[in-house]
Amino acid sequence: MKQVGFYYDQTRCSGCKTCQVACKDKNRLEVGTVLREVRSYQVGTFPSVKMYHFSAACNHCQVPACKDVCPVGAITKDEDDGTVVIDHEACIGCSSCVNACPYSVPRIDEASGLSYKCDGCIELRKQGYQPACVEACPYRALDFGDVEELQQRYGADLVTSLPAMGEGKTGPNTYIKPRPVALDGLGVPITL
Repeated sequence: MKQVGFYYDQTRCSGCKTCQVACKDKNRLEVGTVLREVRSYQVGTFPSVKMYHFSAACNHCQVPACKDVCPVGAITKDEDDGTVVIDHEACIGCSSCVNACPYSVPRIDEASGLSYKCDGCIELRKQGYQPACVEACPYRALDFGDVEELQQRYGADLVTSLPAMGEGKTGPNTYIKPRPVALDGLGVPITL
């Protein structure tokens, strides 16, 4: 089976949150609910302070923890390309997926009471487009596609885990070109 995922060039990311806004707009999300979230971190102390940004969305894992705990089978892994999706007709809003995901990706939407997460803009991709966050990034720090092709295109030195992601054994399909400071440790979350 083909497996899709994200590529994220952290060295290009300015933390502008254009990807986050594009995702909110495309998905018509209310205030407070985000499916792609840009977070910023400070590492070190004065006078040696460094900062980095991390743009996070669903990793469309090889073995999605969210899927395995859903009591009604509302979360599935697409047979064609491995995208992890939620059927909102079946979702009961129980938060099992929210609690199981090691990356804190699924969120309960306050308005509907249902669980939401990135689906890689699967409907846009069926029309030949990239996900909204990828299309919107002014620095071209994001890409989406077959993970083997992404690895070939962007190199073998990519990582699939950073302290900012959280830790899990689910086989995340987000390939990252990291800033060295992001590998050193999580740091302190900051608001810009």
